[in-house]
This record gives sequence, C-alpha cells and structure tokens, in this order.
Amino acid sequence: MEQTSLFSGTNSEPLASRMRPRNLDEFVGQTHLLGENKLLRKMIETDRVSSMIFWGPPGVGKTTLARIIALKTESKFITFSAVTSGIKEIKEVMEDADKNRSQGIQTILFVDEIHRFNKAQQDAFLPFVEKGAIVLIGATTENPSFEINNALLSRCRVFVLKELTNEDILTLLKRALHDPRGFGLSKVIIDDDDLQGIASFAAGDARSALTILDMVVLNGDVLEDGSIKVTKDIVEGVLTKKTFLYDKNGEEHYNLISALHKSMRNSDTNASVYWLSRMLEAGEDPLYIARRIVRFASEDIGLADTNALNVAVNVYQACHFIGMPECSVHLTEAVIYMSLAPKSNACDVAYMMASSDAKKFPEPVPLIIRNAPTKLMKELDYGKGYKYAHDYEDKLSTMECMPDSLVGKEYYFPTTMGKEEKFKERLEYIKKWKINHRKKEKNEK
Repeated sequence: MEQTSLFSGTNSEPLASRMRPRNLDEFVGQTHLLGENKLLRKMIETDRVSSMIFWGPPGVGKTTLARIIALKTESKFITFSAVTSGIKEIKEVMEDADKNRSQGIQTILFVDEIHRFNKAQQDAFLPFVEKGAIVLIGATTENPSFEINNALLSRCRVFVLKELTNEDILTLLKRALHDPRGFGLSKVIIDDDDLQGIASFAAGDARSALTILDMVVLNGDVLEDGSIKVTKDIVEGVLTKKTFLYDKNGEEHYNLISALHKSMRNSDTNASVYWLSRMLEAGEDPLYIARRIVRFASEDIGLADTNALNVAVNVYQACHFIGMPECSVHLTEAVIYMSLAPKSNACDVAYMMASSDAKKFPEPVPLIIRNAPTKLMKELDYGKGYKYAHDYEDKLSTMECMPDSLVGKEYYFPTTMGKEEKFKERLEYIKKWKINHRKKEKNEK
C-alpha cells in the first residue's frame, strides 16, 4: 500500500513523469471521453466522480487521469499497489475510509493495474464500494470482463481509452522540446522526420515516446553554442528493436490468435504469416500456436483436404522436437498450407448441430445397437436384430441407429470443396441405397 502523494517528484525524474499533464487542458487524446460536454470531462470538472475503471493500452493516460482527478477533488486520495497490498492492508484503509465518511470526508482509492489483484483482494473492496465509503478508480491494460470480479465490475463505470494517434504523440514530443519541464531551457535540434519516426515507433504509447526522446536527447551531440544536435544515426541507434505489445495471458493474446485463425480461414497467406510472426516474435509458446492449427485443420478444412490434419499434427511434433527459433519455419509451412487448402466447416457444423440435439434430446440408446455381453442383457433384447455390415455384399445394412425421436435427422452436409466432393458423392450413394433397400424390405413384408 502506498499513501504518499502522487505528485512528489524531483528534477531527476524521467521526462515522461516531468511532462505528465497537470490538467485537462494539457491532456492529449481521448477526445471521445474528454472533449467538450463529454461525460468523463463533466464528471471531473464538476467533482462528481463515481467508481470507474480506465481500460486501455499502456501510455494512453490512465494514471494521468487519476492524478488530474486527485487535483480536482476535495477527497482524500490514496493509491494502492497490487504487488504489495494484502487483504489486511486493504481492510485497514477501508475502515479508515468508513470513518472519514462519517465525518463527511470522501476517499478516492486509485488502484493501478487492478487486474493484478486476485479475487480475494478485489472482494475486499466490494462492500465499501457498495455503501459508498470509497470511490474506486482502477486502471488496467486487460479486458475488465476477464480480470475484474463481476460484482465489482457491475458497480463501476468502464471508460475505454484508445491508443494515441501519431499526431497526438507528435504534439507531446514537441511540447516536451519547448516546455521548461522538458527540454525548453535547452536548444534541441532534431529533424521533424526523426520525431515522426519516434512517434511511429512508440505505437500510441506516450510514455514510450517520451522515454525515447529523453534517450536521444541525452545521447545527442553538444555543439559549441550549447545546443544539442540529435542526428538520424542517434535516433536509429535507440530504435534498435520494436517491443511488441503482448501479454500471453491477456486480451492481446486472444486478439492475435484470432487474427491468425481468421486470416487462414480467409485464405490470406501473407496475413497468416504476419500474424504468426507477431506471436512468435513476442515470445508466444510455439506449441500453443501448433495446437490451434491442429484445431483449425478440422474446424475449417475438415474432409475438404484430409492431409491438413496430418500436416498440423506433424508440425506440432516438429515444434515439440526442436523448439524455437528453428520451428518457426515449420509453423510457417503449416499456416501457408492451411491458408491455401480448400475450406469446409461441415464437420464443425455437424458437431454443433448434433451437440444441440444431444442436450435437448438425451434419448436412450436403441436396443438394436446396445452391447450385450451378458445373458441377462440378451434376455432384455440388447442387440436383438443387430445387422453386422460386413455380412452384406455392399457392406451396408438398413438398420436404423438413430433414436426414434431423431429418425431422419441430418447433421453432416458436405460441400463440394476439394476432396469433400468425393465424400458428398459417397454420402448421397449411401442415402439412396438405404432408401431403396428399406422400400424393398417393406414390400417384401
């Protein structure tokens, strides 16, 4: 737990901290929330703050908004750390907040990275949020639907903060170059193209952009007149490798695997390889990707290309044998194969339809196809009338295997894609054979 001021700082603070907006007029971006007459702006300006969650990627202003609220409100403002705060500390602060409330003093509790709090810690906040003893402000980079307890989430308004645009980032960079809190007391010479490069590299993260600017200026060449020259070589030296926004347990994990799956389904080989690379370069487990490809082979290709599943399973084994980075080429082979393969979701659709009926109609197994390993079961007519397909010339029989209530129900509707056309022809042949032979048996009776 940390109860020190949010606004303490020194001249040695990082540039991103020194340049943190102090009010809404200095805040850049999030106009859908903070523009004129927008709800969040009104709540802050009128000091009518209720419990809320700020959800958005890193560096878009979640903590900054909490600081601005702290400046505007007349409430007691406390910050919590998900790493150091246990249940005992939470309850102590909550009890103090309850006492302050009885004296007319409101407490605003800011919880950064609230998704890191476990269920028990989140539950400790709930009764105090319910009765208004505290106003909870949480900040998270993860989807609150997955990470925040439903009971707590239902009592908080969720505000979604968007990734900053390059123009937003450029505004912040230029401000830092001219503001006395940044480099305004020095003369920094840097080309607009290099500022554009920094903005693009930061990918919507203001903190990252300002940190990079701090580094390039500190590594700049000091000229005779005391000015600092930032060359293109210096900028390129700092921008050595992109750090990917990725959390293997968070929403971006699911976004990227979704992008890969849908690109393969859409037969887009280039996009498929790109999304595969995004995941691998960010450190994703190659076996996870391989397992998803195995699923894809049956879900989206199925019998249209019966070799797809073989490829997928073989690639999984290859990844298991040699690991990264060598197995990247095997995964690339797999996603290209899956992208180019003929597509059919007939197997997946068949299961989903049958699954629905299985839940609605849990019928008993017909006696004719029940197993009869004991004398008693035979006496109860288990297996009576069973027709062994191999005993017949066409290896087919007229025996009905469906429960009575589902006779005639169909689930598998093959397409004409790839090899599945052959399966379609075979299925049509079997259906006609059974219809004709059942008619024949009926006439013979």
